Amino acid sequence: MKENFTGKVWKLGDDIDTDIIIPTQFLALKSVEDMKKYAFHPLRPELASLIQPGDIIVAGKNFGCGSSREQAPEIIAALKVGCIIAKSYARIFYRNAFNNGLLLLENDVLYDRCNEGDQVAVNLENSQVFLGEEAFPVVSIPGELLQMVQAGGLVPFMRKKNGNKLAQRR
Repeated sequence: MKENFTGKVWKLGDDIDTDIIIPTQFLALKSVEDMKKYAFHPLRPELASLIQPGDIIVAGKNFGCGSSREQAPEIIAALKVGCIIAKSYARIFYRNAFNNGLLLLENDVLYDRCNEGDQVAVNLENSQVFLGEEAFPVVSIPGELLQMVQAGGLVPFMRKKNGNKLAQRR
């Protein structure tokens, strides 16, 4: 994961729940790769096919509310979204996202200032997002959570961190 990156904005609203992110009827598919094409289907059926790697979702408040289904952030990560920038997140979604290697940033103003299709630049080192020349502060992410995203999620992060210790125990 880069410290600085840019992406095209896909704008969603408030209270995007896990049933909107991945509806129940698609959870029976064999893999996340099969499921990801149905991301956001009830809201915008075409959206998953339009999102390109590195694109950025900008949303309102309470993103990821609803059930604790871990497939929701896993599917967004599989779409290779650069990050989500929202006013706020449901707490369990927040943690599940980092566990699945999905970067989440918080800012309560950007949503009201940007339009879908805009380009935003993320600077993690300075905890800022730029829309044109205007800078928006984002809540700083703890180092270990950034390392977790960089590793691809909790399991790869822990393997990398503790791999030698596990091998020595055997």
